[in-house]
Amino acid sequence: MSDRGCFSTNMLRIYIIFMICLHVCSASSDCTSHDDQEAVSQDEAEKATKLKLGSIALLLVAGGVGVSLPLVGKKIPALQPENDIFFMVKAFAAGVILCTGFVHILPDAFERLGSPCLQSTAAGKFPFAGFVAMLSAMGTLMIDTFATGYYKRQHFGSNNGNKQVVNVVDEEEHAGHVHVHTHASHGHAHGSTELIRRRIVSQVLEIGIVVHSVIIGISLGASQSIETIKPLMAALSFHQFFEGLGLGGCISLAELKSKSTVIMATFFSVTAPVGIGIGMGMSSGLGYRKESKEALMVEGMLNAASAGILIYMSLVDLLAPDFVNPRLQSNLWLHLAAFLSLLLGAASMSLLAIWA
Repeated sequence: MSDRGCFSTNMLRIYIIFMICLHVCSASSDCTSHDDQEAVSQDEAEKATKLKLGSIALLLVAGGVGVSLPLVGKKIPALQPENDIFFMVKAFAAGVILCTGFVHILPDAFERLGSPCLQSTAAGKFPFAGFVAMLSAMGTLMIDTFATGYYKRQHFGSNNGNKQVVNVVDEEEHAGHVHVHTHASHGHAHGSTELIRRRIVSQVLEIGIVVHSVIIGISLGASQSIETIKPLMAALSFHQFFEGLGLGGCISLAELKSKSTVIMATFFSVTAPVGIGIGMGMSSGLGYRKESKEALMVEGMLNAASAGILIYMSLVDLLAPDFVNPRLQSNLWLHLAAFLSLLLGAASMSLLAIWA
């Protein structure tokens, strides 16, 4: 599979759509009156700005370290796929991503779309959060399977057509060697398909994570309360670190070119800080109101879509292949260790839900 510019193009499209949505939100009707909004003194605003600038640096480091550890870990023998500890690391990362979808993002989507401000709209008469999450998971399934099938057909059409003819000749002239040749071709094809699938998984997973990272960055950047910003800084730092850990593990499995790997890791690292910058700009001069009807709808829909992507990817593409792996099922202690790692990863992110 060629990864030349494919990921960057898709990410650019996501950002263009996202920025259009945010532009709509900036000129929206507020559900709360201006008298009800919290007045912030000049001194408090300056302190809040300093905290936000500090949070940009903090989240940049936390996300960068988290996504880089699995990539650097490829050089460590103990963390390579042929070692048992790799199953535990991957299970931990999958637990983080699964919990992010179920505990952090989906409840927020229900809260935003279930706001009393939206009772008079379609969102107040239909459970859009669950509906969008379901459609997102189904859409991810379609992208996952169709893209894998497309590149598989491309691979067979360009590389394996002559090999199939050779196998037929071998069957006629060297019957005793047919199984060997066919088995080798099958192994090569299976390996190529698996690698393609891993690349698709890493790219689709990043889409779900970066959309959510931008949203939480905007939430922090738009806040003017010091009491709100301080705990968010700590919680979101751990949040970005663990999400980066999960994403970095998937990127390392994809075996992308060095340039593509650096682009994906950098893209994840900067999304939350960029979101903070967008939120700061909106709160200071663009009239963004977090509780407006349009903002509630856009953030709720995007959160629901992100949750559907992350839940599907963690269960279907990360956990299922490993937990049905004969190597894992034939080793009781490894099986238990992987399951405990999964629980530990989910528990780590669940604790963060208290503050973020």
